[in-house]
Amino acid sequence: MTATDPALTALADSWCALSLLHGRIEARIERALQDGHGLSVREFSLLDVLSRQHDDEGGHLQMKQVADAVVLSQSATTRLVTRMEERGLLARYLCPTDRRGIYTNVTQAGLDLLAAARPTNNAALRDALDDAAADPGLAPLVTAVEEIRRPAAADPAAVGA
Repeated sequence: MTATDPALTALADSWCALSLLHGRIEARIERALQDGHGLSVREFSLLDVLSRQHDDEGGHLQMKQVADAVVLSQSATTRLVTRMEERGLLARYLCPTDRRGIYTNVTQAGLDLLAAARPTNNAALRDALDDAAADPGLAPLVTAVEEIRRPAAADPAAVGA
């Protein structure tokens, strides 16, 4: 492949479109969450990920797993957790079975903020996707995003399968 290879150019164009879509969505959600709730996208994501923990086996995430889930480095995630802990949204505690392990839970204040912010996040996401769907270069990506997590029962071909 060369730099002028049509396949490579198409791949680069597709990547640029995906990056553009991501940037537009994240910017829309960031503005809405900041304006409505004083939260960043990363803070919302962290609250969301941590709120899904449970007390069953493997139900609590280690910091590396949390970092992977919110797409930050481990050190950036630790700093984010510290800031949110200082705001009273998160609390850290020692793992009861391994004193070296430290887990993080969402406090009631964090859960309340997450519940208030979730409709804002969802509306901003929907608005960003609707706007992007009007752009012929982004519309196929919007369709793909909307199809990724569609429940199988919603797919007519899956009914009776």
